[in-house]
Amino acid sequence: MSILAWIVVGLIAGALGKFLMPGKDPGGFIVTILIGIGGALVGGYLAQNLLGISSGGFNLVTILVATGGSVLLLFLYRLIKR
Repeated sequence: MSILAWIVVGLIAGALGKFLMPGKDPGGFIVTILIGIGGALVGGYLAQNLLGISSGGFNLVTILVATGGSVLLLFLYRLIKR
């Protein structure tokens, strides 16, 4: 999947990450969405290159990987900002 597709999935993953980890974020909703995009890129890279999970488009595996990366980055972001 291309980087542009991972960015679009990241928008979805950022919203899901915010839903899964509600609370007051230091940067607001926009930063949370940007973290979702970053999480999707990181999650996609790790899934494809380290775990060998190939994602051929917009499917459940892709959304789960991106959401996992988004939640991880959001958690780290909250730790750093507090």
